[in-house]
Amino acid sequence: CAVKAAQVLSEIAKNEEMKKPCIEADLVLTLIPLLESTDQEMLLHAGRAIGRICYDNRDLQEELVKVGVITSLVRILTDYAESEPLVRVDLLALCNLADLETAKEALSKTKVAEQLVKQLRRAENHERLEIVFEVLQAVAENDALKVQLVEAGVQEVLSEILLRLQGSSQAEDTCIVKAASDLIVSLLPGEHVLGKMVLLRNIQNSLGQLIFLASYECNTIRLLISESGFLKTDGNCVRMVQLGVVHQLLDLLEKHVESGDVSVQHAALSALRNLAIPVVNKVQMLEEGVAERIQALLRSEMPPVQFKLLGTLRMLADGQADAAEILGQDPMLLNRLVQWCNANDHTGVRGEANRLLASILRHNRSQKVVKAIQEAQGVKHLVSMTTSEHAAMQNEALNALAIASAIDLETLEESFKESQLVQSLHKLLQDDNTSPEVKYNSIGLLCSLLNSGDLRQEIEEDKIKETLEQLCSHSNANVVKEAVTALQVLRGET
Repeated sequence: CAVKAAQVLSEIAKNEEMKKPCIEADLVLTLIPLLESTDQEMLLHAGRAIGRICYDNRDLQEELVKVGVITSLVRILTDYAESEPLVRVDLLALCNLADLETAKEALSKTKVAEQLVKQLRRAENHERLEIVFEVLQAVAENDALKVQLVEAGVQEVLSEILLRLQGSSQAEDTCIVKAASDLIVSLLPGEHVLGKMVLLRNIQNSLGQLIFLASYECNTIRLLISESGFLKTDGNCVRMVQLGVVHQLLDLLEKHVESGDVSVQHAALSALRNLAIPVVNKVQMLEEGVAERIQALLRSEMPPVQFKLLGTLRMLADGQADAAEILGQDPMLLNRLVQWCNANDHTGVRGEANRLLASILRHNRSQKVVKAIQEAQGVKHLVSMTTSEHAAMQNEALNALAIASAIDLETLEESFKESQLVQSLHKLLQDDNTSPEVKYNSIGLLCSLLNSGDLRQEIEEDKIKETLEQLCSHSNANVVKEAVTALQVLRGET
């Protein structure tokens, strides 16, 4: 009568009001030994009864784990992998228990990962896929299980599912794609280096396709690309650019710039910025017209997007004279940059706009660029940048102005006088809190300015010579050397 009794209990437990009497009668502890049966009908009814009685009852679920139900569930999943009804009941039970830390710990000591991957591979309908994904998502929160899933080849099955559903507009398929992308994301940032390495190696050939997931869930692209550390490695960045991921990201950006989905734009730009770090990528991205496509986003009024956009363009221009010349001769870009340099409400945007202007000047060798930035009234912002509270930005501005002065001082002379560059440099040299590197670069810029008669006169009238003489006894040898050189130029000795 045991099978029939278990069946009756599973029906009774459907009724919410009957759960309490079942618990008080200790029926759960009575049913658990039946999970060791070899009778599939017994396993089915006992499993259903236990699941229904314990549903949404954390204390009872903890008790189940404590008495070893996890081992029984994994055994059933292993021994009866082809039985649709049993597998469904088993998966639902695991789904209810997997959120418990004790259950995850117990599962990590079994071969549940292999069985879940097997069920994911053979799942033929959306309902089964959703149940398996739910269990996988829960167990993937455990580092040990994460490694086991990767070693069991979960990423290969996910890739197959994604390839099969890619391009589908059906709502059910979209849900599965999102679930698959979420699972990939949860696997990537694992603390276990082994698991991460295995996963990255196995999904490398599917990276381009994975970016496709971003159109379903912006968190996927942000975690997969920006925060997981995946693009902190040059090899991964180069591989992704070779796969054409950049243009998929740009397609995504262009699609969302009109809709105003800031989170997607922000995530994609974060990815693009990281991809632009390796030199080999800069060259390829520039050759493929990435800079021009990114500039299409200049119409965005969203500060987070503006900030990332500027950082991406700056990264592309870094060390690339051709890129600096292209960007530095684009009137729309320069006007937008100068506008952002005045963005007092958004200090991050203002800072990045100044840094991009400085970068364009630092990396270019063209008189046309110097004139274009002068015409856009960008010089005064670079002069202001020399007094930034950040030494790195001060040095970027000083180096940019020194290079621009060497290229075409005559064009810049009037702007330097109007923005009181000489006086700003003098203050930097007099201030004891100014870093040695900033002092050194300030003196270097002064030497360039001495080639202008009017600016030389300002330097002499501001009595910078006395300050330079004092710096000849500075504690930093480079500052001393540069001060001596400046004095020689000032006196006409060299």
